[in-house]
Amino acid sequence: MQWKSVPLIGTESWNKENMGGENAEELEREELFERVAEECNEHHNALQSMIRKMQEEGLEVQTVRNADHYGALVHHLSLIRNKRCLMAYVYNRAEIIRDLAWKVGLLHELPCEIKEKFSDSEEQYFKDHSKSLKMYMSQLSLDVNVDMVPPKDPYIKVRVLEGLGSGIILSDKSANFASHSMHFLKRTDAEQYIARGLMEELIS
Repeated sequence: MQWKSVPLIGTESWNKENMGGENAEELEREELFERVAEECNEHHNALQSMIRKMQEEGLEVQTVRNADHYGALVHHLSLIRNKRCLMAYVYNRAEIIRDLAWKVGLLHELPCEIKEKFSDSEEQYFKDHSKSLKMYMSQLSLDVNVDMVPPKDPYIKVRVLEGLGSGIILSDKSANFASHSMHFLKRTDAEQYIARGLMEELIS
């Protein structure tokens, strides 16, 4: 499985200590993930080799305290730490994807600048999660994507950050959303554009 984008969670110091500072920063993000995965395999193979050696020498692996024992311990702890870093990374990515499904996926397709940072498996996970949410809401006839606390005013003032063109159909009118123009819109109409980073709410 291929994963892209952000560096491993909580591994900044580990990168510099174990991969040589500048060299670590130059690695592509997905290459870093793959390299850590390869390192896990190397630690695993070295660990198994040392255990086999002790067994062939007739030593009790659980009780002996020699160089091979401590070497195996180092590889074991390194393997566990690397796996925890990778699992934290993947879990964090999954959380981000689930949040995007709530904020953006139920309204529109993901913007290209976000989608291009997904791997194939991440994009499929996003689609499946969005589909499940939509199915759940249709069965309940309830939009669970809106704020839990009702807004004080159903209308908000917004600024267009990226031109959307003319003839945009809203619930009560059509509008021309030129770049940097300001509008007074229904919150429910504006939310989808705010979530996609195309508008911002102006708080007076």
